[in-house]
Amino acid sequence: MNIRIAPLLAALAAASLALSAQATTTTNTFQVTATVISACTVSGAALNFGSSIDPLATATPLDSSSTLSVVCTNTTPYTVALDAGQNAGGAANFTSRAMKSGSNLLGYQLYLDNGRSTVWGNGTGSSTHSGTGTGSTQSLTIYGRLPSLANVIPGAYTDTVTVTVSY
Repeated sequence: MNIRIAPLLAALAAASLALSAQATTTTNTFQVTATVISACTVSGAALNFGSSIDPLATATPLDSSSTLSVVCTNTTPYTVALDAGQNAGGAANFTSRAMKSGSNLLGYQLYLDNGRSTVWGNGTGSSTHSGTGTGSTQSLTIYGRLPSLANVIPGAYTDTVTVTVSY
């Protein structure tokens, strides 16, 4: 019987050596990367001074306000600039902001503050709004003023102002 068990023991020993030879391991590393960029979006609501302004009965200046919604990635510094509008005769001609109805103009101004003392522009002869992103919507108020309605010609006046967020 010993003769029969010997080959079996030899086979088991060989299998055990083969298994221990296969148990050898090796390791290495690899990188996991992601690049998150700074980003901002902006949207705004129309600034409406009114749809039935009676220039004979309305005191001036006539004030109104609107809101810009800015969303920038967390910790991203940004500035918000406004151009002078389509009817000012130049993107940086802030003293000549005007709405237009046909060929008629109605002057107005946009401000950073409720006291309407700091003109909101693009940083050249005017100021901009600066902030730091939080990843959530930040609301910025635009304060508008019609300084005068003297001799205004009736009509539906409009202008388009471009908002630029730099980050």
